[in-house]
Amino acid sequence: MGIKSGIMAKELQPMDVSTPGQNLEAYLSSVQNIAILSPEEEKKLAEDLYYRNDLEAARQLVMAHLRFVVHIARGYSGYGLPQADLIQEGNVGLMKAVRKFNPEVGVRLISFAVHWIKSEMHEYIIKNWKIVKVATTKAQRKLFFNLRSQKKELKWLTPEEIKVISKELGVDEKSVKEMESRLTSSDMSFDPPTEASDDQASFSPSGFLTDDSNDPADLVEKENSDNHSFELLHEAMAELDPRSKEILVDRWLEEQKSTLHELADKYGVSAERIRQIEKAAMEKVKSYIS
Repeated sequence: MGIKSGIMAKELQPMDVSTPGQNLEAYLSSVQNIAILSPEEEKKLAEDLYYRNDLEAARQLVMAHLRFVVHIARGYSGYGLPQADLIQEGNVGLMKAVRKFNPEVGVRLISFAVHWIKSEMHEYIIKNWKIVKVATTKAQRKLFFNLRSQKKELKWLTPEEIKVISKELGVDEKSVKEMESRLTSSDMSFDPPTEASDDQASFSPSGFLTDDSNDPADLVEKENSDNHSFELLHEAMAELDPRSKEILVDRWLEEQKSTLHELADKYGVSAERIRQIEKAAMEKVKSYIS
């Protein structure tokens, strides 16, 4: 991170989530209440930061995207690491992305930031977790520190050598074989090799431990789509006559929905007539939205 990015990260640290429990729960609740920026708002803030180095604009961009860091962090729960730590690392990646984001590229910030967020989480995971725990028991630690010095050559031990080592270290032969296997094998790379095929890539940890169901870019798109649909629904309802509008509201939008017979009594018509009015109103609303 450059000097400016480091200063920015220090100034914009959104909230301390290093302590799990109530602090983390409060943090998760608070970030969900921060409104998502519209494309126009995001572009204006990004331009203020990119061209005028406006740190307040940077703060708003970071805060509006904290919920997506949480979504990404949940995708790495399979490693058993504290979620608060993953979120904190992801927030660092988000701040780096905000600093480097060019508003003229023509993509939403979250699409650009996903790489930086995941990169910081990946680095944290690699530093704090190994697929194979080499030595966890007393006997294993004893083997770990002594086995290589007992081997005469850089090759697999012979049955005779295994017996000698087993006797000298006071462990059984099976433990010697297991430790040799662990010492001579390497952990699976977190990310697949660049030349790996799609099938090979799917077997790397980064390919199967992340959760793609909450992709931040998709969430932004869905949020924008939902907002647009709500606006269209509001406009379509305004085109209905008062009685048709009231029937749709009573039948579908109220928490305590009315039955056809209740509305028939209210308007002094048959239940079949209410059904016809409802159907016609629904068709008109659907045609307006589609």
